[in-house]
Amino acid sequence: MKDPRHTALARMLVEYSVSLQPGEACLIQSMDVPPEMTEALIEAVSAAGGRPVVNTSQERLQRALLKNADDDLFSLWADIDEHRMKRMDAFIGIRGYENPKETSGIADDLMSRYMRTYYQRVHHNIRVPKTKWVVLRYPTPAMAYMAGMPTDDFETFYYQACSEVDYPRMSKAMDRAAEFLNRADRVEITGPGTDLRFSIAGLGSVKCDGKRNIPDGEIYTAPVRDSVEGVISYNTPSTYQGVSYRDIRFEFSKGKIIRAEAAEADRINAVLDTDEGSRYIGEFALGCNPRITRPMDEILFDEKIAGSFHFTPGAAYQECSNGNISAVHWDLVAIQTPEYGGGEITIDGELIRKDGRFVHEAFAGLNPEELAGS
Repeated sequence: MKDPRHTALARMLVEYSVSLQPGEACLIQSMDVPPEMTEALIEAVSAAGGRPVVNTSQERLQRALLKNADDDLFSLWADIDEHRMKRMDAFIGIRGYENPKETSGIADDLMSRYMRTYYQRVHHNIRVPKTKWVVLRYPTPAMAYMAGMPTDDFETFYYQACSEVDYPRMSKAMDRAAEFLNRADRVEITGPGTDLRFSIAGLGSVKCDGKRNIPDGEIYTAPVRDSVEGVISYNTPSTYQGVSYRDIRFEFSKGKIIRAEAAEADRINAVLDTDEGSRYIGEFALGCNPRITRPMDEILFDEKIAGSFHFTPGAAYQECSNGNISAVHWDLVAIQTPEYGGGEITIDGELIRKDGRFVHEAFAGLNPEELAGS
C-alpha cells in the first residue's frame, strides 16, 4: 500500500524544490531508502514531464567500496559520475541512515582523498553549481533513536518539519533579512565560550526556503575569508565521515583555525588538514525552522534549528563565495536559546538576535510564532 506522505513529499521535491520542467533530466540518488519512496519520486518526475534517472545504493556497500579503494579508483568513479552529472538538469538526493557510524572505520586520510578526488569533482564542481538540486534524509528507526523518539513519533515530526512547512511563506519572510544582510559588514557573536568577530561585506546572502535542503529554514552568507577573529564553542554534537564529535572549540586568527579542540582532538585536526581551505570558514547561517527546536546529530535538521547559527569550515558555495575552496564543507551548529546558554548576534552595531529570538525588525518575521502557521 502506498503511503500518501511519500506521494506528497515527492511532489513537493519535484514541483517546488527543483521546479522540474518538461523534458528535464533528474537524477534520483537514493541510499538506504525503501523502494516505495524511490518509486514515488520516479512517478513525480514522470508526472512533471521529466526524465528520471535512478541510482540506488546502501551505506554498507559504500563502506565496502571505500575501505579497499585507492586514488585511481576514486578517479575512475569520478570520471563516470562526472559524465552522468553533466547530463542532468536536476538532482534529488535522499538517504535513510541504517547505521550513521557505518563509515567510521575508514581511515581519515582515505576519506580525505575520497573527498578531494571524487566528491569535489562530482558534487562541488558540477552538481552544486550546475543543477537544480535538493537533498534530504528518509526517516528510519536509527534516526528516531538519534532524535530520542519512538519511531512513530519521529515519523510524525519528520513529515511536519519537511513537508508541512509553507516554504513560500517562509521565503517571503526572509526577503527583508536578506536585504539587510546584503548591505551588512561587521558581525559579532557572543555566548558561552564564544566571542567571534568577522566581516560579511560584499558577500550578499542566500535564502534557503525549500529549494536545496528538506527540511529547510536558514539564511546564509559567508565571512570575508581572512576576517574571522576570536573563538567559537559549538554546543551540538556532529557526526562527520562516520565519527561523532562533541565539545568542538575553534580559535581563529586572520580567518584561519589556528587551534581546534574536541573530544576527538586528533581526528578533528585530520579533517581540518584535508586541504588548505578546510581551516577557513565558507558559510555563516541563521537557522529558523519553527518545527525544529533541538539537535539530533543529523545536520540537515540541526542546521535549521530555530535560534541556532552554523559556522562552517571548508568550501563556500558559489552563490555566496568568499573564494574559499575545499573538499570539506562541515556545518557545525551553535544553539543560542536559553536552554543552551543564550547568546547575542550583533551586525553593524545593531542587535539582531538575543537568546535565540530575532529582535531586529528586518528579521522578526522569522521568529517561530510568526512562522507557526506554516
